Amino acid sequence: MAFDGITIASIVHELKTELTSGRITKIAQPENDELILTIKTKGATRRLFISADAALPLIYLTENNKSGPMTAPGFCMLLRKHINGGRILDVTQPGLERIIHLHIGHLDEMGDYREKRLVVEIMGKHSNIIFINDENTIIDSIKHISGLVSSVREVLPGRPYFIAETQNKANPLETTWEEFNDLVMAKGMPVHKAIYTSYMGISPTAAQEICFRAGIDGDESTAALCDGDPQSHLYQTFTNYLNHIKTNTYTYHIYYENDRPYDFAVLEKTTYRDLTTVAYDSPSEMLEQYYLTRNITGRIRQKSADLRKIIQTHLERNRKKYELQLNQIKDTEKKDRFRIYGELLNTYGYNCEPGAESLEALDYYSNEMVKIPLDPLLSAGENAKKYFEKYNKMKRTADALTTLTTEVKDEITHLESIAASLDIALHEEDLIEIKEEMISCGYIRRKHQNKREKSKSKPFHYISSDGFHMYVGKNNFQNEEITFKLADGGDWWFHSKGLPGSHVIIKTEGKKLPDRAYEEAAALAAYYSKGRDQEKVEIDYTERKNVKKPNGSKPGFVVYYTNYSMIITPDISAMQLV
Repeated sequence: MAFDGITIASIVHELKTELTSGRITKIAQPENDELILTIKTKGATRRLFISADAALPLIYLTENNKSGPMTAPGFCMLLRKHINGGRILDVTQPGLERIIHLHIGHLDEMGDYREKRLVVEIMGKHSNIIFINDENTIIDSIKHISGLVSSVREVLPGRPYFIAETQNKANPLETTWEEFNDLVMAKGMPVHKAIYTSYMGISPTAAQEICFRAGIDGDESTAALCDGDPQSHLYQTFTNYLNHIKTNTYTYHIYYENDRPYDFAVLEKTTYRDLTTVAYDSPSEMLEQYYLTRNITGRIRQKSADLRKIIQTHLERNRKKYELQLNQIKDTEKKDRFRIYGELLNTYGYNCEPGAESLEALDYYSNEMVKIPLDPLLSAGENAKKYFEKYNKMKRTADALTTLTTEVKDEITHLESIAASLDIALHEEDLIEIKEEMISCGYIRRKHQNKREKSKSKPFHYISSDGFHMYVGKNNFQNEEITFKLADGGDWWFHSKGLPGSHVIIKTEGKKLPDRAYEEAAALAAYYSKGRDQEKVEIDYTERKNVKKPNGSKPGFVVYYTNYSMIITPDISAMQLV
């Protein structure tokens, strides 16, 4: 969900509840566009994090602190002068705008009581933190916006503060059926677009959610909605949705897709029912966790980009080589025909007339007549010798290509397994082992001789519903570790059939496993494989003693000849990660 007016409304409700009457005891500006206010309330000391970063504006309560520079910036010093020691009188939101007003009461230098406002505008690249007095005049702002930058509004000391009316959107909390009909139904555009372009604070995803709840295709034109029931039902759904804001009945969720944060919402998103959901008690807790996880995921993707590029380059090169070799092998399939021609010429060559361009003879393998092309300048025996030479050359080529294609296919499988390891890497430590594997296999050169990076990465550790310990390798080194060091011969081993993926071990501790334990371990093997997005994945499983590693094989490569198989859904949402 976008950081829209609905999200802001939930934060305002939390801040009003948690901070009203609290006293500001500390003000810090750790970055050029960030503030941290430490506020002491009756119950506890809270920290309010505010960011006007153009790429990621945020505001939420946090337990974490960030140290500021040795010399405080001018805006921070100004706030300390005016409102350090002041009290939070109220927290408000104008309409459903993406704006928060912190109303602060304090004593000035003369000991007189004053009220000022710290205005936080969460508006993407136009985000700002503005300090204004009781006469609505700007005292200062964390970003100065002159007339050269914006022709709509200057944000400079001494200028009047106002909300720029650039879109002329209505307040959805005060709408009526007549207004809704005039603003939304009269627009010849998709229904969801008509909603979010007509009302402040409604994001495109929120508008789609309203349409979905109303049973309407949000991409359908408003002109397609018949008068009467469809229109009134949409309006009723719209007002019911907004009633959650009026009554402050929010639900805070982060929605995950493939273990990665996909979106968040302060009102349930019924359109995300197929995604994994984690609930939170407050919008601040939800936002902090969402952006922390997303930043970690983004940083891992960024740090693994070079490794991915190397793997992808090698994969493309080997796939082209493999396809070329298969075509060459296909060309050698006619070699047996040349051998047969040679044998038939040795058998029936006495019937061949000098200078003949062909010879018809009975093929005693197929019991059919065949026509053998001949070089008229050569005798039957010499033609036979020529055909045997072609056969032997093609046979040597076929034998060599068979070995080469096996090696290239193994190389592709290994590269795909590394790519799968990169997909499930969650921390920088996970990347260290993958990089070491790539160095050991010659895909990367080590920059510093005899200096191997140490990793603290550990395999995933799950507990089955019946209390059995299950381990999942994050990469090929860990796959070998859990399979050949951690597991005993009587433990069970799982792996996706024909797909790159993690080894999964379930420790039996000498006990008989219930069916549910097999299914849960198989689900882990399916989820941590290249088939995690498929509806069903086939999993091979066998006792660990049946799994062998061939001498000289690539990391993580194993063979087994005795196994069972099952088809499983790659769903681990109910599993317990230790």
